[in-house]
Amino acid sequence: MSMFGDGLDQAVQKAFTRPIPKSAGAQMRYLVKQLKGTKAVAQMLRVSQRTVERYVKDQIKKPRPDLAARIEREVKARWQPQIRAKAREQAASTGGIVIDTRARLGYTAPIGSTDQDRIRHLTVALPPQYAARLFDAQEQGATDQHLREIAAEALKEVYFQDGGRRAGSLEEVRFTDIEHLEFDL
Repeated sequence: MSMFGDGLDQAVQKAFTRPIPKSAGAQMRYLVKQLKGTKAVAQMLRVSQRTVERYVKDQIKKPRPDLAARIEREVKARWQPQIRAKAREQAASTGGIVIDTRARLGYTAPIGSTDQDRIRHLTVALPPQYAARLFDAQEQGATDQHLREIAAEALKEVYFQDGGRRAGSLEEVRFTDIEHLEFDL
């Protein structure tokens, strides 16, 4: 997936009230229950239906590393949908979202600007409207580039312009060479 999409998903997963099932059999049983059948799970995981049935009956206990990662990713994507929705709604309406990043940031401004692109480590609380825009774009299947543009616009307003109190003539913020990116609700 994408750096921004994965970061937003991980932020929402921190709101889970219960951990996901630990064993491969329990995870497989959860997926079978969610998708209403072993055939759908087998197609999604790209394994045979019989393999899924063996995991469900605990005849196979330890999946290959690549299969274990796919199973865990699919379980996390479906785990506690109401808690996930509530966390997104709260971030989009009242709480906002915190972005912690280490990346090359710079901006385009009128001639005479003193700030060049440079590596910065920022931890910035973004207002709820930007959290809403990020989550909406993610749900609509936005690309990593589009999510990066939304985050850059948010950083422009909150960090560089300080909510309109400075740098009013700032035109565009460049958000590139991302070394670290983490979101928190």
